[in-house]
Amino acid sequence: MATSIRIHTNVVPQAQSEILTDGALAFLAALHKTFESTRQSLLIARDVTQRRYDSGVSLDFPPETAHIRAEPSWHCASPGPGLEDRRVEITGPTDRKMVINALNSGAKTFMADFEDSSAPTFANMINGQVNLRDAARRQIDFVSGGKAYNLVDNPATLLVRPRGWHLDETRVTVDNVPISASLFDFALYFYHNAHELIKRGSGPYFYLPKMEHYLEARLWNDVFLFSQSYIRIPNNTIRATVLIETLPAAFQMEEILFELRNHSSGLNCGRWDYIFSAIKKRRADRSAVLPDRKDITMTVPFMDAYVRLLIQTCHRRKVAAMGGMSAQIPIKNDKTANEIAMEKVRADKFREVTSGHDGTWIAHPLINDIARKVFDEHMLGPHQYHVRREDVKVAAADLLNTTVPGKVTEDGVRGNVAVALAYSTAWVGGNGCIPVNHLMEDAATAEIARVQLWQWVKYGARMDTGEPVTVQLIDRVIAEQAPSIKSIAPGIKEEHLKITTSYLKGQIRQEWPSEFLTSDLMPILSMADGVEEKWQMSFL
Repeated sequence: MATSIRIHTNVVPQAQSEILTDGALAFLAALHKTFESTRQSLLIARDVTQRRYDSGVSLDFPPETAHIRAEPSWHCASPGPGLEDRRVEITGPTDRKMVINALNSGAKTFMADFEDSSAPTFANMINGQVNLRDAARRQIDFVSGGKAYNLVDNPATLLVRPRGWHLDETRVTVDNVPISASLFDFALYFYHNAHELIKRGSGPYFYLPKMEHYLEARLWNDVFLFSQSYIRIPNNTIRATVLIETLPAAFQMEEILFELRNHSSGLNCGRWDYIFSAIKKRRADRSAVLPDRKDITMTVPFMDAYVRLLIQTCHRRKVAAMGGMSAQIPIKNDKTANEIAMEKVRADKFREVTSGHDGTWIAHPLINDIARKVFDEHMLGPHQYHVRREDVKVAAADLLNTTVPGKVTEDGVRGNVAVALAYSTAWVGGNGCIPVNHLMEDAATAEIARVQLWQWVKYGARMDTGEPVTVQLIDRVIAEQAPSIKSIAPGIKEEHLKITTSYLKGQIRQEWPSEFLTSDLMPILSMADGVEEKWQMSFL
């Protein structure tokens, strides 16, 4: 029987004709038919494992892979061309102006993000592919307000983050089954650009998000082998950095590197998603209730253990240990406040480089100089693989030590409501990253806000005033905050705010929080793109 691949929207016909070509669609269909059943089995395994955690089984290092962790002789691939020095990486969505500014920022690399900082409208996803295709060929330009944006002669090395394994691309189906959003994003970029990137002395480089098990890394490795063969480039040309941003993945860093070893370019401390995952995975553990987000710093026990283990693991296997994102962004028209914020950035980057990280993330071009100066001063070579951190001894209990100084406060409750509402509403309207109170918020930070509110209600956390956090309290704060959300995220629509207000109220009343707000809210984008009613949200 012939494979039927269908596109369920005609939002961007011109870009579709350039990106969703017959050859690209055939590649997508081949990936789907080869790997979809494995992806589904791994997602089922996630649910089964979560139920084990809920029953009281504690997270631990997998016993069946102890031999991989104990074997000192295996190492990962050498850095791909352009990835030898990654001391500053800038990240951001794939809109045209952002792509140009990021590539021109002076950072060593740019991670173009189809995931947490992008709202996956079909137009955003396809136009993003157009922008990256043009960037790969050094043919990208843009004019706005009479100002021309053009690429510099020596731009940053390009990496791409596809969406996570858990997400479907509902606008495209193969034999009436939605395809994996991960494979959609990966395949279109790879198919159109791999040969061009290699010709220009670079290569197809990726960031892989949200993995929870080494078998999920094995799936990616299998996809890479299949894809390289499909377009006839040498095996092991692809390089991929894995974000360690889920609690289970922290117990499987060695195994994840081992599965991807011939394609690996290291691990990254995805700090914000990691905090979100730590709350979500231990949702049934009353002892794991955390205080205000501002108190969950990188120096608290479970975060510090995670960082130290990641650096040790990467350097043992001779790949990059990348630091995380500082959420601060420049503050205009307030020199004092801006200097305080930038000093936080300096301190964060100093902590990273002196701990042994080989590079760090920034979210704004104007922060490049600050991060670069710190790394230039304290990392004299292209990396710090020689910093072996053999002193580090991290046990399972260290990764689970949620003893965090701090309190639940009314400001913390209000801040979480504001971030969850503002971000979710902006996301439904097609904007995947927004500044809130001089911090750049994306899906990861919004997820922390959502699950913290749920956790505080679930376990009756008391604020420093002695008042318990209840659904009634959250409802009242939502009612008070909602009118001001439009000033936080300009351009949002009242109809979208009503949807996200209803969503957040529903979330704090659930027995368990939903896995991802992006999965919950995706049907809104699908409906806007003209997909059938069967994708409508259940809470409406």
